[in-house]
Amino acid sequence: MTLFRTYLALALAGAILPYVIFVPWLAAHGLAPGLFFAQLFATAPATIFAADVLFAALVFVIFALAEGRRLGMTRLWLYPLVTFTIGLCCALPLFLALRERRVAT
Repeated sequence: MTLFRTYLALALAGAILPYVIFVPWLAAHGLAPGLFFAQLFATAPATIFAADVLFAALVFVIFALAEGRRLGMTRLWLYPLVTFTIGLCCALPLFLALRERRVAT
């Protein structure tokens, strides 16, 4: 159960951290998807990080759905939703926590 709680705490931190950065940007610029993506890919290093995280998110969703089905986990729609609305830093530890709980039962 310790690993479950650790992953759950990391999921909570992963839910808060992106919004600590995003909310001030949103307050300054409003809903501006064009500006957001322009800034996301503004430099080569930013593009490398963005591409890496987006690719990792896609791989994670495929893995979470396959592993979740294999283990008979429920609410598998949650992981793609959390991945693409909050972020991989929340979705991955959330999946690992719920997977840990499932494997322990």
